[in-house]
Amino acid sequence: MSAARAAGEYDGSLRDILHAFKYAGRRGLADPLGAMLREAGADLLRDADCVVPVPLHAWRRMHRGFNQAGELARHLGLPVAHALWRVRATAPQAGLHAAARRRNVTGAFRISPLLRWGQRDRRLVDAVVVLVDDVRTTGATLDACASTLIGAGAREVRALTVARAAPPATRRTKTL
Repeated sequence: MSAARAAGEYDGSLRDILHAFKYAGRRGLADPLGAMLREAGADLLRDADCVVPVPLHAWRRMHRGFNQAGELARHLGLPVAHALWRVRATAPQAGLHAAARRRNVTGAFRISPLLRWGQRDRRLVDAVVVLVDDVRTTGATLDACASTLIGAGAREVRALTVARAAPPATRRTKTL
């Protein structure tokens, strides 16, 4: 990944809003969150060719009813390429330390079989791609996705997330 940007820190009200969006199905929050992303990532989006949402595994998407990254990507003003496919269910990344997060997503992504070769060439080859997700912690998921896109011919991959969380080992515990 050549650059990564987050609109804010994953705590307080932004964390609550993201939880409502992601887990309570408040899909209407995609519009204001997308506006935050456009503002925070204006420089990353400016000369990009397309945005690619980080995919959910089919079972998780079915259970949740939508992919939050896909909803965010629709609000960024660039073509959305659903170019990635999560080929195996992975454990939730929350609570895993950095090495476990990397192991968890190793080999979990490939180019979508629904993206025909002609589309793949037009959308990805020599393209500047912006990966979109809701939260970045260690960057393991984004790195795994970026490697897959580079392997498919993307010239550059950038990452844009709503929030950045401190990795589990570095989070401060509150003292009462």
